[in-house]
Amino acid sequence: MRDGVWGSLVGQEELAAGLAAAVADPARLTHAYLFTGPPGSGRSTAARAFAAALLCPDGGCGECRECRTALDGSHADVEVVNTEGLSIPVKQARELALTAAHHPSVGAWRIIVIEDADRLTEQAADALLKALEEPSPRTVWMLCAPSPQDVIVTIRSRSRHLSLRTPPVEAVAALLESQGVDAAMAAYAARAAQSHIGVARWLARDESARARRHTVTRIPFELEGLGSALRKAASLHEVATSEAAAEAEQRDVAEREELLRLNGADPTARAQPPAIRGQLNQLAKEQKARATRRVRDVIDRTLVDLASVYRDALLVSVGASGVDLVNPQDAGDLQRLAGTTSADALLLCLEQVDTARTRIGENVTPLLALEAMLVGLHQLQGDLARTSTGRGPR
Repeated sequence: MRDGVWGSLVGQEELAAGLAAAVADPARLTHAYLFTGPPGSGRSTAARAFAAALLCPDGGCGECRECRTALDGSHADVEVVNTEGLSIPVKQARELALTAAHHPSVGAWRIIVIEDADRLTEQAADALLKALEEPSPRTVWMLCAPSPQDVIVTIRSRSRHLSLRTPPVEAVAALLESQGVDAAMAAYAARAAQSHIGVARWLARDESARARRHTVTRIPFELEGLGSALRKAASLHEVATSEAAAEAEQRDVAEREELLRLNGADPTARAQPPAIRGQLNQLAKEQKARATRRVRDVIDRTLVDLASVYRDALLVSVGASGVDLVNPQDAGDLQRLAGTTSADALLLCLEQVDTARTRIGENVTPLLALEAMLVGLHQLQGDLARTSTGRGPR
């Protein structure tokens, strides 16, 4: 099952076999699928591969025009929604419902892929209900989310659930090697990314990304006091904000210039007509939402890296065997951390990181969530050391 479009589904052989069987026998198809799995498992990759196979005359060869355009989202009958804002609004959902009612224009199926179905607002989900309840006979919906619980129940109940698993580190490393990455670097990136395929590619190819990760994973070994905790919180937030701003700057300018060009407006004019000003304001609003989400996404990835250190230290503390460390290069520091922080405290450290991720996801100001987390981590890491010297908690 590694041939054609299915070769991109790393560690998902059983799922790929089931999808290929459905392509071969259209009677087994349903009108809506929900792909779920942990970050980096390949949810959207699976949906795009399925779309390509449905449109391919050979069931997903991976080489023909139908496969290539379906995979990159440019096929006339494939609509891919990948929101860069905080949510998918009701207006966009209504447009999708109208699109779903149309017959395919060039292929056998019209396919709508929503890569962030967990970001549908309640009103947006309601707008899609009729399209899902009374689907066009040649339309297939493919929704992606981290888990079924992340999708509004009315949408979830109308879809066939397909679950992806975290691929093995070895499989991700092999994929990177097949794409020209050195074997040692592929092994490091796959392990450090904890099998997140996209992050593994990023780490393998971007030296600055590896440097940033190194800085983050050193934090547990460098917490020396309350002031240190607050400074590191500010640094983490600043790095995430700067990265998001740098990524957005050129794109935002290009989008503004393109909007003015399409409207025949003069980009050098000091003032624009009211109708164009309205469009520019809407664009600025969308860009701001995209930047906010990007900051949160960068911070979340940072917190996953931070948690990996406490996870490793906990394994060392309890003497777990047969489980590989995510950060074996820090074995000495992990031994010291495990020696000065109890297993219970390390478990609480992991909970602190998870709480910060949840708070940021619930729109708590990221800097405040980071400060609370790092202060809590400092206190937990110091508890055993203070107890052993008879000082007790402060």
